[in-house]
Parts: sequence; C-alpha cells; structure tokens
Amino acid sequence: MPKSPADPPCRIRLERRGPLLVDGPVEVELEDGTTVSSDRFRVALCTCRHYPWCDTSHRERS
Repeated sequence: MPKSPADPPCRIRLERRGPLLVDGPVEVELEDGTTVSSDRFRVALCTCRHYPWCDTSHRERS
C-alpha cells in the first residue's frame, strides 16, 4: 500500500519459472522473525524459499 495518495504502490512482477521482481527498496521478514533489507531499485526474491535474494542458481533446474 502506498504511504500517502501521492506515493505509487509497490510493484511486484511475476516471472514464469523465475524470481519475483520487486521494486525496491524492500524489507523482507523471514520465518524466524529476522528482517533483511535492500535499498536497490529492484530486487529479485527467490521462489525456492531457501534464500530471500535470488542468485539465479536454480536457472538450470527449471
């Protein structure tokens, strides 16, 4: 949700057999309650759920 009416909503792009591309900066809460953050303009979230940030190591498996 935007913080104010002037702020654009957060955009998430779904890639077929790929990561979730999120317009940043972002903060991700992990299962154990810890948070990790990135101030990049776009981040790739891994859909394998082993890592928060995608490093494309699963690309060959798809």
